[in-house]
Amino acid sequence: MPSKLITAPTAEPITLAEAKAHLRVDSTDEDALITALIVAARQGAETATGRALLPQTWELALDEFATEVRLSRAPVSAVDSVKYVDTDGVLQVLDPAAYLLDSHSEPARLTAQFGASWPATRSQANAVLIRYVAGYANAAAVPQEIKQWMLLRIGMLYENRESVAAGVSLAEMPFVDCLLDAYRIWSL
Repeated sequence: MPSKLITAPTAEPITLAEAKAHLRVDSTDEDALITALIVAARQGAETATGRALLPQTWELALDEFATEVRLSRAPVSAVDSVKYVDTDGVLQVLDPAAYLLDSHSEPARLTAQFGASWPATRSQANAVLIRYVAGYANAAAVPQEIKQWMLLRIGMLYENRESVAAGVSLAEMPFVDCLLDAYRIWSL
């Protein structure tokens, strides 16, 4: 079930000011670096949890419809479109009334409406394309534990700019990644 990011988020859960306050940085000399670290921390949190932290559009490609289609990012707020290649090889857009989004489940599920079935598709790779929007509504809605993990990750990346430090023993703090445990999507 390959998923592809179509539209990235337009903001970050942590502002530059919040990151600089956490790092105790007052100057603007390293704003570009800190901004890049914020993006890297968000991407790391999204990869570790299977979540989209702020609204972004994803496309899931399937070779055929399954009884239940699981959308790989959470939380899902909307399905933009369900397209499929019919048995004649023509790309069709499925009427939204033909399917049901279960956004209460994580990962969210897409099923055919009660009493209906999915249409037949051509036997080919990526015959079904589902575009959906995932992510918390805004930065204030992102769980504080995820934000705290991001700040700790930003601090670690800011202080340790090389992958190896000669003569230094670095120990991972085991509780840090536990901050994300409650938000991981475990079943895909």
